Parts: sequence; C-alpha cells; structure tokens
Amino acid sequence: MLILAVDTTTPSGSVALLRDGDVLGEFDLESPSTHSARLLRSVDLILQANNLEIQAVDAFAVAAGPGSFTGIRIGVTAVKSLAFASGKMVAPVSTLEALASKVAAPPVRLACPILDAKRGEIYAALFEVRSGRLVEAIPQGAYDPDAFFARLPVHRVTSFLGNGLALYREKLLTYLRDKARFPRRSPFIAAEIGRLGHRALLEGRGVAARDLEPLYFRKSQAEEKKTA
Repeated sequence: MLILAVDTTTPSGSVALLRDGDVLGEFDLESPSTHSARLLRSVDLILQANNLEIQAVDAFAVAAGPGSFTGIRIGVTAVKSLAFASGKMVAPVSTLEALASKVAAPPVRLACPILDAKRGEIYAALFEVRSGRLVEAIPQGAYDPDAFFARLPVHRVTSFLGNGLALYREKLLTYLRDKARFPRRSPFIAAEIGRLGHRALLEGRGVAARDLEPLYFRKSQAEEKKTA
C-alpha cells in the first residue's frame, strides 16, 4: 500500500511517502509560518523524486492534531482535498501518538509526548508500550502543566519528547527527578504518521475524505471570544 503522509501541526512540518510501512522519501522543513505556501510543493517534490503521480497513491495519512490550530487546518484541508479528488481513504493520526512512537521500542516502557499548547497549557499524554503498541495511561488532552506532571508515576522511568520541553523541562524535573529521560529524536513525524496510518487502514479505521475531521482538545482563542 502506497501512503502519502502529511504533518503540519507544529513548526516542524513534514511529508513522507511510504510503501507498506517502509519510507520511500521524506521532506522535512522547520517552517513556523509557511506550511500553506510549501505543503503542496513538498508533495509534488516527493512524488517526482519517486517518479510517481498523485494517482498512484493508495491512501493518505494526516496528523489531525493536536497542535497549532492554523497548522492543523492546513494539513487536514490539503489531505481532504487530495483524498476527495482521488476517492482514496484517509487515516487521521494523533500528533501525540506519532511523537510517542519515536521512542516506543525496548527498553522504553513509558513514553510521554509534550507539546506547547500556548496560554500556559500543554498538549500531552502518557503512553505505555504493550506488545509493540501504545496504550494510553493518561488520556490525550490539553492540560495545566503542574496538574499533568502531578499525575505521572514518580517511581517509573519515563521518556519525554516534544517541543513543550523547551518551556517545561525544568518544572517536569521537580516532579520526576532522576526518573525522566530525554532521548534525542527528530521533531519531524510524517514517517510515523504514515506507519500509524498504514496500521489504521489495515484495521479498517480509515475514513472517507468527507468524514475527515481535525483533532482539537480545546476551542481556539477566536472561538472562545465568540462564545464569551
């Protein structure tokens, strides 16, 4: 199965092309404000590099959130358009699960992705690795950092990653101390989105383009102002 995977949920945007879970190519770009201008060009480049047309793609995978509201909309809208035009299925994938999957290999048992959600909050979850799969131990959501860190198991080693660590690493260490691990991983996740999407599609969890929805854990600031 040939899958085109897209992530624009954070400044570390990426596009990947995978066949049966194997990466054929990946285009990564740290681009906080220009995903909309470069995304479709990146798709064209990665297809051209593999001598393929968009019609050859069997399905799509997209990081549906959480993350930047604008970034999520850019990626979801682009993939929805491509899937609708081609009649292909889409696998929506969690940004947090994709990040956690970067460290989900022995000896790691607990993985905790943390994204900066702005306004003093984080998007986070705690995943336990069981038989090669990620199982939520603390549900994905938008959290006050202290409230989330207080729920973490203080006697178990946990691996952390994500752009939220730039702001909250020191606060986190006051809770977990020597049980926190910070493996160095690339912030780009299109390949992980593609692999998780491939599994979802094989398990019948893909959706039609018209049913693809963003994954938000709170209202945007603009939406909150409207309802205030």
